[in-house]
Amino acid sequence: MKSHDVFISYSQSDRDCAFEIVARLESRDISVWIAPRDVEPSADWAADIIDAISAARVMVLVFSASTNASAQVRREVERAVSKGLVVLPFRIEDVLPSKSLEYFLSSQHWLDAFPPPRDPHYERLCAFLKAALAAPGTAQTREVPVVAPAGPKTPGLSPDALTQAAALKSVPKPPCASPEQLHQLETELARYIGPVAKHLVRQAATTAVDLPQLKLSLCTELDTEQDRKKFLSACSRIGVSGS
Repeated sequence: MKSHDVFISYSQSDRDCAFEIVARLESRDISVWIAPRDVEPSADWAADIIDAISAARVMVLVFSASTNASAQVRREVERAVSKGLVVLPFRIEDVLPSKSLEYFLSSQHWLDAFPPPRDPHYERLCAFLKAALAAPGTAQTREVPVVAPAGPKTPGLSPDALTQAAALKSVPKPPCASPEQLHQLETELARYIGPVAKHLVRQAATTAVDLPQLKLSLCTELDTEQDRKKFLSACSRIGVSGS
């Protein structure tokens, strides 16, 4: 996926405002990604959104009362923060974030877009983003991996020992779950959060060391303790007796 300057996150009730922002930003030569316009045909919707967040430099969050009720928006903001992305809440109503969003937004800069009309607020947003994107260090940066120079660096280890150690590190991590178990986990998680479950399960499986850890990791995607307990209970038989 090509990189872009801004990812727009919004709830469906704020769609008109979100696309007005897109039009303003693109008229200023700021590249924007927004769903559903930029989702590739036949693409995995959830995977495309997460990839687009990773490819952006700034997330603009159209924030209103309906944002607090949107689990999809919360997950997008969570992903952005975990990727080190700058999140800019553009507040179109005089409301505060819910506790689940406040955790991710408490240290962010806010732009208020009320009272109406919104045109002057759109202009401020464009000016702010132009400056932020131009200034070094204010938007997401991508580090280039540093390759250590060749040759042994650890006292007491021969070149052969270092080669063997490097070979061990390169051995792929064994899968924490079978394809069938991953599918079962996707099915259970999707009951709560929809199609994004498929991508989250595959992503979590790359770091989990075993099936129990994978289950615990996935239950953190759910908002309430009650849902987390139900999810773990439903998953309790996955991996038992070959299931």
